[in-house]
Amino acid sequence: MKVSRVAAVGALAGSAVFILSGPAFAHVSVAAEGTAAKGGYATVNFKVPNERDDATTTKLEVNFPTDHPLASAQPEAVPGWKIQVTRSKLDKPVDLHGEQIDEAVSKITWTATGDGVATGFFQKFPVSIGQLPENTDELVFKALQTYSNKEVVRWIEVPKEGEEDPDHPAPVLALSAASDDHHGSSSDTASAEEPADAEDAEAASNETAAPADSSDTTARVLGVAGIVIGVAGVAYGVLAGRQRTNA
Repeated sequence: MKVSRVAAVGALAGSAVFILSGPAFAHVSVAAEGTAAKGGYATVNFKVPNERDDATTTKLEVNFPTDHPLASAQPEAVPGWKIQVTRSKLDKPVDLHGEQIDEAVSKITWTATGDGVATGFFQKFPVSIGQLPENTDELVFKALQTYSNKEVVRWIEVPKEGEEDPDHPAPVLALSAASDDHHGSSSDTASAEEPADAEDAEAASNETAAPADSSDTTARVLGVAGIVIGVAGVAYGVLAGRQRTNA
């Protein structure tokens, strides 16, 4: 009886590892290059992985927050992609760092002019944004990812503290405390005030064919390890049971 319990525990442990590591699928996300300080400027990357085996990612639409509008958003040129910046009138003018604005960037759309993002790869879409608001700790960018088979995945669910992560979380940019000069890092300031030159744009675009990041690989390794542990537990239980019977 004890041997059977040991086998069951081993199998359960292996299955638990597999279950915990398996769902670590990639999703559309946003992260700053350096810092994204309140009141300053920043360059952020929208990272888009391809999660389909039979289709490529051909379009990305990122909706900018309306509760904390951004007056400036300058996307970097990405070879193989057409970029459209949409500005919209605000329902009510807002005071942004002492200046009244009545319109802001509402959406940026990237559309592939070629095959798009292939299976097993991801694409980064850099955007210089600012000035960042000072009255919030994060910005939520709801995104739509379109595949070559016309499937649309809506990354629009807002994660809530203390609750499980949603299945399709919206990209969330965390803002750090305001810096003294309100410009974040020097590199962020430069990119926010003037567009990158052609050489910089070309260099950045070379990341187009970057393979999926190591976090997905780690998850798969842990999943395999969980299966191995579970099989080993079952094998141990069977072997021990036979030895006991023979005895």
